[in-house]
Amino acid sequence: MIPESSPRGISRRDMLGTTGAAAAGMMLLSDAVGADNPAAQVEDRASSIRITGFKTYSVGSKTLVKIETNQQIFGWGEISNLPPTVAAPLMQSVFELLNGENPTRIEHLWQKLYRAHRILRGGAFMVHTIAGIDMALWDISGKLHGVPVYRLLGGPSRDKIRVYPTAKAYKVPAGGPKAASGDPVTVENMVRAVRQARERVGLDGAVMFDAHSCLPPPILIQFANAIESYDVMWIEEPAVPGNIEVFKRIKAAVRVPLAAGERDRTIWEVIPYLQERCLDILQPDCCYGGGITQMKKVAVLAETFFVPLAPHSTASFLGIAASFHAVASTPLFLIHEFYPNDLSGVLKKTWEVDEKGYASLPQGPGLGVEVDESALAKLPPATFKWPGGKNPDGSVADY
Repeated sequence: MIPESSPRGISRRDMLGTTGAAAAGMMLLSDAVGADNPAAQVEDRASSIRITGFKTYSVGSKTLVKIETNQQIFGWGEISNLPPTVAAPLMQSVFELLNGENPTRIEHLWQKLYRAHRILRGGAFMVHTIAGIDMALWDISGKLHGVPVYRLLGGPSRDKIRVYPTAKAYKVPAGGPKAASGDPVTVENMVRAVRQARERVGLDGAVMFDAHSCLPPPILIQFANAIESYDVMWIEEPAVPGNIEVFKRIKAAVRVPLAAGERDRTIWEVIPYLQERCLDILQPDCCYGGGITQMKKVAVLAETFFVPLAPHSTASFLGIAASFHAVASTPLFLIHEFYPNDLSGVLKKTWEVDEKGYASLPQGPGLGVEVDESALAKLPPATFKWPGGKNPDGSVADY
């Protein structure tokens, strides 16, 4: 309520009569704040910050991206599992869509990059590159506001993040491509590996099996029904993505929980699994699927079907940190893959894994990973080798 006598000696009646209520309110607010009040000096840095440049560093099968701004705040991201000879030039090309933009408009920039070219929309090369950019933009935004990224995503839903592999959680590998229908020896060898893993982690531990998309449906079904008594948490990548009917066929034939999603990029590739109810656990990869922005959307989709996330991750500390921030703010979460790679000591993380197999949340502003840029620049040139899986008879195999 406006007082009868304002600080300037103008009566309430005069103020309302001559300037109107709105102007009177502004006058009183100005008097209350005052030139010396810190609130009057606040600068909206988020509205004036702009992207000014970028750098790329290729290391192994990864390309690290540094995005620079006019306020000396920079962000780091990771382009993973993309040939560096492709990743760096592609980053150079799409930078024309980023130059001069406000880096805190993350959703807008994601859409701008993804939908920039109607013919080149989506695809692994483009989405992996967008993922690295997206991580860097979130890193900038967290640093700009002085908070960890998960604070900008609604705050943490948990205090720690369960990870594997640990002494109590182990994933059994498929051991390479298998024939379409397995002989007893081949099937028993895989069953034995699962049995040994169960003995290793105990009845209170977690055993997973990674089919790696290299077990054709007939042998996958044989194997899955043979390990039912060992209570595995999931069979991962039971089929090659792209044909939902194969997943439906496998789901109808086995009772072991199924998990997949690392090679399914964006919400548009994930939604069929949920609609057709053929996955029990979803495994998005932050580096492959479009970054934090897209991973949070995938998490919401999965939550509506009560399907928990168990993110895939074979990233450096940068990619792992980005994924940690996403799952820290995600309610329905199971366990996180964690094969750390600090890129020869150039990355310093801000979390630890305890003896029970839980990682602490990343600390500090942004992603919470420090990059030794001078050491990064001295690492050997990047190398990338196409895997090229083969069957025993020399034919091309999925792997």
